[in-house]
Amino acid sequence: MRSDSNPLFLRRPTALAALALVAAAGAVAQPRPPTAGESQPNPSVQTPGAQTVVVTGQAANLRHALDAQQEADRIVSIVRADGIGQWPDSNAAEALQRLPGVSIENDQGEGRYVRVRGLGPDLNGVSINGALVPSPESSRRAVALDVLPAGLIRSLEVSKTLTPDQDANAIGGHVEVVTLSAFDHRGRFISAELGLGHDDLTGRTSPRGNVIWSDRFLDGKLGVALGASSEQRRFGSDNVETGGAWDGDKLEEFERRDYLITRQRDALALNLDYRPADGERYMLRSFASRFADTEHREAQVIEFNDAQLPGDTGDAEVTRELKSRTETQHILSLQLAAERRLGDWKLQASLGASQAGEDLPRHIPGAAFEGLDTFSGVGFTRPSQPRLIGPASLYDAGSYSLDSIEVARGMTTDNEQHAQLDVARRWSGEEWAGEWKLGTKISRRHKRNNEDSWVVDSDAVAATSMSDYTHGQVDYALGAFGPALSSSRLWAALKGLDLADFVDDEESRVADYDLREDVDAAYLQATIDIGRWRWIAGVRHESARLLAQGTALIDGDFSALRAEQRHHAWLPGVHARYDLDDQTSVRAAWSHSLVRPTFEQLAPGTVIDGDEASFGNPHLAPTRATHFDLGIERRLGRDGAISAYAFHKRLHDFVYRTDLAGSGDWAGFDEAETYVNGGRAQVSGIELSWAQALRGLPAPFDGLVLGANATFSRSRARITDGGPDGASRDIRLPSQSDRSVNLMLGYEAGPFSVRLAATHKSAYLLEVPDVSDARQDQWVAAQTQLDLTTRCQIDRDWQLSAQVQNLTNESYDVHAGSRDHNVQHEQYGRTFKLGLKYTAF
Repeated sequence: MRSDSNPLFLRRPTALAALALVAAAGAVAQPRPPTAGESQPNPSVQTPGAQTVVVTGQAANLRHALDAQQEADRIVSIVRADGIGQWPDSNAAEALQRLPGVSIENDQGEGRYVRVRGLGPDLNGVSINGALVPSPESSRRAVALDVLPAGLIRSLEVSKTLTPDQDANAIGGHVEVVTLSAFDHRGRFISAELGLGHDDLTGRTSPRGNVIWSDRFLDGKLGVALGASSEQRRFGSDNVETGGAWDGDKLEEFERRDYLITRQRDALALNLDYRPADGERYMLRSFASRFADTEHREAQVIEFNDAQLPGDTGDAEVTRELKSRTETQHILSLQLAAERRLGDWKLQASLGASQAGEDLPRHIPGAAFEGLDTFSGVGFTRPSQPRLIGPASLYDAGSYSLDSIEVARGMTTDNEQHAQLDVARRWSGEEWAGEWKLGTKISRRHKRNNEDSWVVDSDAVAATSMSDYTHGQVDYALGAFGPALSSSRLWAALKGLDLADFVDDEESRVADYDLREDVDAAYLQATIDIGRWRWIAGVRHESARLLAQGTALIDGDFSALRAEQRHHAWLPGVHARYDLDDQTSVRAAWSHSLVRPTFEQLAPGTVIDGDEASFGNPHLAPTRATHFDLGIERRLGRDGAISAYAFHKRLHDFVYRTDLAGSGDWAGFDEAETYVNGGRAQVSGIELSWAQALRGLPAPFDGLVLGANATFSRSRARITDGGPDGASRDIRLPSQSDRSVNLMLGYEAGPFSVRLAATHKSAYLLEVPDVSDARQDQWVAAQTQLDLTTRCQIDRDWQLSAQVQNLTNESYDVHAGSRDHNVQHEQYGRTFKLGLKYTAF
């Protein structure tokens, strides 16, 4: 199905040279390089008689994160493991949503993708312990952070400005996931937690647990940390959607869906640290995560013969459908790094390899049962959440007959390897001190996707009545639904058939692709401290080569496709920090970054059928951005801070989907859907944050902990229809909310603590179906979610917790033009959690 080509590996001399330097160098970034004459603390050396002091509670957790943010050279927001534990969050995405400037996109009511300062997930970067995380999904660069369980995370850091020594692959922000280390504690540490969750929509109960162990050996020089986490979440949702099938106020069709899902999340982390002497470190970081999603989806599709107004009835074609599949995603990350100080010199080197993948073994993406006759008297009410009205025969299995059963399987792999070398030297004068730093990094990424599809018609199986494939009733909160379909009975009907006789050639070949992406980077950076000023200035250069292979289907004939492109970019940056006093700092930054198009956009697969075409575009340029940031932050005692930041981003060559029919090579076509680079776009905003533990108030109010952050942003992008009329208009950038707000009220007294949190994001643009018609634009409605956590410290080692997610049963709503024009409505219910945690150190 593909033309063969030789793999593009790391050049052998470069890789061997980096390996040789690991013994004398490393890749551990210092948040603030020391000035000349400063000594470096050695965490492996302890003062005789010293005792470990562990400070817990909401105020202490807040203090730890604020300390790290204050010392950082970049504009960052940080949440640490002790802070993550204060929330009912299951994964990394949900833990990040509490930070200023960060919001999330949900999948089935659970946080999955992260947006930073209003920009979509594909415009953000993610790394684990410094190693880029590839995407398990075939179409995206965005990493679904629900595969990373919260229990194994030491800290999450969101960099909103990038210095030249960082990868430039983020326009919104870069998320760094740090897992546990034995040097996080001064001796043996053990933590274990067991819990149960209950989903009130489905009435199902789910177990979870995690364990963390770390210790030091060889007189405290060798640290070993091991963590394991497992969670099974059994839940569901109820859905109704039109997909935007509106003709004015009349509806052409809609679909009702009921989901039952079992989500298994398992992860393992093993980290080794060896620190034989002051200024010398060797590290091995490994992380593995497996995410399995078993989904059973019942659907009922209603297509009106004539578009109808709410409350009217008429004739309709109705189909019952079933989707049943188990999807498994995995992420593996391995990082070998070392660091060596030689006087004023510091050498750092790292080698890393990451792999992500998605496995869809044979499954049923769609089994369709069509109504035996046209149904009369069918209509709907409530256009914002359509409710079906019609005869009882709509819910009778005997009214439907098998049309076809689709079987499919798929496999996606995304591999990334890199080698990095950095050299730094401290220097100083009488009134100044600083550091210069240079480095290089080579990265090789290989993404492959393979799909196979078979379609079995009803005449190939013995039983065709829907009554032969049902069991029980669908529990659907949005009205009557009828009998439930059985996936096991559908598989039994296929037994004995040779699926080779039912291959869907188009689906099995055009979606396949092979993409190789080589990136070579080098940078030069200088840091200087003069009085209360700190300046960081430098430039990064990245060059990339893309090789894409796929398949074209042109009027029934298949052919191989191959495309290659190269690009390079100079990315300068200047960062400044001025300390007004010990508690107040002003920060400013001017920086550049880029994000390459998604794999769906780059994949060259092409289908041309007469005068209709759809195809990817492997010649797309990356989206580049220029960033301007200015802000001030002030500590409010030990346990509080307030900050305000303004930001402005100018984007060039952003990517969007359009129709080129009627122009250029597509002049004779009625439809030619593809992706193109746009011109310029921009997003501007302000980010405000305040957090404070009110220790100074008289009892009992001295236990209050308050927090609030808000991001207000605006964006504008111009898109153009590629047709002969060249219609164009301004839109918001997709996924950009004008407002993102987090509010927190906490209280702790003695062993008890409680925390109530609210997260809000305003409406955002999801999709532009037609450049020339803004009324078809699809918008996600504003969402506000409340979460509650209570904890009780039973004694020094044991803690009991109770949590509620989505207290107000917030739904997910998408509309087209008007709030009364439903695109999708989905509701999830509440989730209750109980947990018991043991900690010993």
